[in-house]
Amino acid sequence: MYSFSCDYLEGCHPDVLAALCETNMEQAPGYGDDRFTAEAIREIREACQDDSAAIHFVNGGTQTNQLVIDTMLDSYEGVLAAETGHVNVHEAGAIEFSGHKVLALPAHNGKVAADDVRDYVHRFYADGNHDHMVFPGMVYISHPTEYGTLYTADELRDLADACHQSGLKLFLDGARLGYGLAADGTDVTLPLIDELCDVFYIGGTKVGALNGEAVVFPRGKEPSHYLTRIKQHGALFAKGRLVGVQFATLFKDNLYLRISRHAIEMAGQIRQIFEDAGYEMYIDSPTNQQFVVLANDDMERLSKYVGFGFWEELDADHTVVRFASSWATMQEGVDELRAAVATCLKKTE
Repeated sequence: MYSFSCDYLEGCHPDVLAALCETNMEQAPGYGDDRFTAEAIREIREACQDDSAAIHFVNGGTQTNQLVIDTMLDSYEGVLAAETGHVNVHEAGAIEFSGHKVLALPAHNGKVAADDVRDYVHRFYADGNHDHMVFPGMVYISHPTEYGTLYTADELRDLADACHQSGLKLFLDGARLGYGLAADGTDVTLPLIDELCDVFYIGGTKVGALNGEAVVFPRGKEPSHYLTRIKQHGALFAKGRLVGVQFATLFKDNLYLRISRHAIEMAGQIRQIFEDAGYEMYIDSPTNQQFVVLANDDMERLSKYVGFGFWEELDADHTVVRFASSWATMQEGVDELRAAVATCLKKTE
C-alpha cells in the first residue's frame, strides 16, 4: 500500500546516497571542520547571495527550532507564533521546555500577519504590568506553513518591518523550504529570505537528505560562540561530514530545487484526483501538502487502499486529511491513489 502520510518516508535522494558512499572511507576532521561542510557552506552562501552568511548544521526540525529560539532570546522573552504554528502545536512543548513561552497569534491561512505583531507589541507595552509578563522577543513563522500556504514577498517584507520596528527578531522555519521555493507563482526567493530574516533554516530531512537542517544567520549575525552553544544543547555533530556531504550534494547543480519541483507536480496531480471526484480541498495549498475534506466513512474506506495522515476533525461527520508528496513520490503511487479513489469513493453531488 503506497503512503502519502508524510514527506519523509523514504531515505535520501540517490545522488546524496551515492555521495555518502563515495566519501565514506575518506578521513575527515570532526565537528564540521571537514571539506564537505566547507563546500556545503560555499554552495548555500552562493544560493543565498550572501558571502558572509554564518551557517551551522544540526539534526532535525524540532532540535533546530528549540536551539535557535533558546539561543537568540533572553531568559525573560518568548516567541510570537501563529496559533497553528509548529512550535505551538506539534513540538510537545519543546520551546517551553527550554524556558521560553510561545505567545500565540491569530493564524490567517496558517500565516502570521504583520498588523497582529504590531498590535501585540503595542498592547504589551501599554500594559502597566508588562514588567511582570513574558516579553515578546521574536516572531516565528514557517514557509511553507503547517497548512502548505506561502507568504508573498510583500507579506514577508511587511512582517520584517513590523519585527524590526518593534525590536523583535524574525525567524523562518524552512523545514519544507524547498517546496515553498519551487511552488508555482511564488515571488519569495532564498536571497529575499536571507535579506529579511534574522535567522532561518533550510530543511534537508524533508527535502532529499537522510537528516539535517542548515541554520543560516544572514550577514554573519550569529550569537557569539555559537558552536559552543550548539554543543551545550547536545546538537553538535561529531561527524559533521554526514550532513556536510548531503547539503553539498543537494545544493550542487540546483538539485534541491529540481527535486522539490517534482513534489509540487505530484501534489498537483493529487489535488486534481480529488477535485475531479467532487471532493473539497480544506485550504488552497500551492505546495506539497494537500488537505482534503472526507466524510468519515469515505476516509475509512480509502485508508484500506492508500496511506494518508489525519489532520483535524471538521465536524461530527467529516475529517480533514493530509496527502503529502515529496521529492521521492512515484508516479506509480499517484496512479494507485487515482485507482483507489475511483474504486471506493463516490462523487459528491
